[in-house]
Amino acid sequence: MKKIGVLFGQENTFPQAFVDRVNSKGVKGIHAELCQISEARQFIPNDYAVIVDRISQDVPFYRAWLKNAALTGTAVINNPFWWSADEKFFNNALAEQVDVPVPKTALLPSKERPDDTTGNSFRNMKLLEWESIYEYLGGFPLYMKPHAGGGWKSVYKVNNEQELFEAYNETEQLVMMLQECVDFDAYFRCYCIGNKYVKIMPYEPRNPHHLRYVADFDVSQKLLDTVNDYVHKLCGALGYDFNTVEFAVRDGIPLAIDFCNPAPDAEVSSVGEENFEWVVEHMALYAIERAKAQKPGRTNLTWGQFIQGSVKERVKTK
Repeated sequence: MKKIGVLFGQENTFPQAFVDRVNSKGVKGIHAELCQISEARQFIPNDYAVIVDRISQDVPFYRAWLKNAALTGTAVINNPFWWSADEKFFNNALAEQVDVPVPKTALLPSKERPDDTTGNSFRNMKLLEWESIYEYLGGFPLYMKPHAGGGWKSVYKVNNEQELFEAYNETEQLVMMLQECVDFDAYFRCYCIGNKYVKIMPYEPRNPHHLRYVADFDVSQKLLDTVNDYVHKLCGALGYDFNTVEFAVRDGIPLAIDFCNPAPDAEVSSVGEENFEWVVEHMALYAIERAKAQKPGRTNLTWGQFIQGSVKERVKTK
């Protein structure tokens, strides 16, 4: 019997619905359940063929446990090694490499020194040339947000230099990005599962959280096809099995705004019944596919084209 587990935290509706949907398929030799884990013993396999990870970004023990599980053959969704290494500023740079438009973005050092550092730790740092940064980004207003993280935490819209520095002073040891403000005509949030199933959802980030999926934008099918293509490009390059990609459409061009969401919101109360049904069904189908394909004792992780290409280049060079 191959077991599919879901590792979760505070969400209430998706985990059990996912488990019930997998089991309702009646696939011989496959069973889903809510994960039950204890201590990890190094390089000793666990009972799960597949684990859908919804919480390890907040629980370091879970992340370390999942890496050990992956080494011993569990297909972890999403790859815990890549998820540990990834962050939003790198994603933006990678998007440019694969020809997906993104807002202009600059990376800023943390306002406060990290623990266990002194002024000597920053002898390589030059003074920031603020006027040059503003010019590169196109001037105010701007957005400032953490280079890693999510959930709209520590995100600021700043309209002038005074507001920028007031916000910057609140960020303590966070490494921040400063990004051009995109005045959009339409906005979409897209589920992507297995880089094969994509659902494009109208989304209004200016609404209260529970109303953000209550949106309707008049756009062409050609633009939606472009969005779909960009979703595949980004998730293929990054290697995420389950992600959301957000686009702000400006003058007919979709710009990827946020696409490092490997534990995306799937609560019915926020995404709505239709989107919830879609994500439960397609995650169940994909997890079953991964369980069928899982080969015990081997690494069964998804690696993005960025990593695969780097490895191939090294082999070719040698």
